[in-house]
Amino acid sequence: MKFGIFYEHSVLKPWDERSEYRVFHQAVEQVVTADEVGFDQVWEVEHHFLEEYSHSSAPEVFLSYCAAKTSRIRFGHGIALMLPPINHPARVAERAATLDILSDGRLEFGTGRSATWTELGGFGCEPDVTKEMWDECTRAVVKMWTSDNFSWNGKHFSMPPRNVLPKPIQSPHPPLWVAVQSPETAVQAGERGMGMLGVTLGAPLDYQQMVKDYRRAIRTCEPVGEAVNEQVNGVAFMYCDEEDAQAKAIGGMAAMQFGVRAAHLVGVGGIYPSPAYHSHASAAPLRNRPGDVVGPVREGTPIGDPEACIRALKWWEEVGVDRMVFLINTGETIPQEKVLNSLRLFANEVIPAMTRTERAEAAKVAEAARRDAALRAAATTI
Repeated sequence: MKFGIFYEHSVLKPWDERSEYRVFHQAVEQVVTADEVGFDQVWEVEHHFLEEYSHSSAPEVFLSYCAAKTSRIRFGHGIALMLPPINHPARVAERAATLDILSDGRLEFGTGRSATWTELGGFGCEPDVTKEMWDECTRAVVKMWTSDNFSWNGKHFSMPPRNVLPKPIQSPHPPLWVAVQSPETAVQAGERGMGMLGVTLGAPLDYQQMVKDYRRAIRTCEPVGEAVNEQVNGVAFMYCDEEDAQAKAIGGMAAMQFGVRAAHLVGVGGIYPSPAYHSHASAAPLRNRPGDVVGPVREGTPIGDPEACIRALKWWEEVGVDRMVFLINTGETIPQEKVLNSLRLFANEVIPAMTRTERAEAAKVAEAARRDAALRAAATTI
């Protein structure tokens, strides 16, 4: 299992002239620390107009800045909004390819549409056709990256022949992902050979059936790209401390703040009946259930001491999740030094425990290869 961090850039009120500055620059320091201690990836959303909840309207700028300060960690566009009224597909392709070049081939390309009326209405998007737009534009961006003479005459956008530049340096192109909140989208991700980017802050059991459906669908996929990306990425809150009770108190507080900021968002499906959004759909990714603690430390949430975090993550491993990304703070609820210490402790004690089997298997394979090479060399000598 691989691990990463995830950003919404929540900026809580009351604001001052430096509020956004603090949130962005503290996030950069967290990304640099995550890179140094061995986290695999950082994902950032694209959202617009969502006061307090997310001020992340230009993820490619933030991620490019982080790329200049890091050497190993991968950068997830999580997600690029693939709707022409918001982003022309050629501009998405250009910006993403530039990020891939500047990061030395460390881009993970996440795609999706939107779940809030605030965003869709702000750009004049028709909810009924957002899924069609996403599908058409994702296919188009891949062709822009892999051809020198691109043209398009589709339902939702058209372009005369042009060479869309630059091209990404990853071959054949960066890994493709799609944001998944429902079983239906999990199947669609599998059918298209794309990674399943879970964006629901649920428990492992909430993912279980979606992962099964995804694995089944991807076995017979017709890839939208030139490579299949069969990976499942889950998301959860994370805070790790030597003292379990203290970790739960501090981490639970940050989780509660996230839920409060998400609660005011206006989900498309709740106010606009549409075949593209379920009637009960909500923009808020966190839904409390009967019996949940406010600011929940639910099963599978790695908030606690290292042993508690390991136990929680074993649940995700059993469900079949390949990667986990973590919300590590909300609106600077947790002091910065505590966030950095949490990342270091998690990297030192949790990541090794979750990758021990994988490393042991890799060592066995390497040892077997060395023995085979020695035998072949001996046979040649004889």
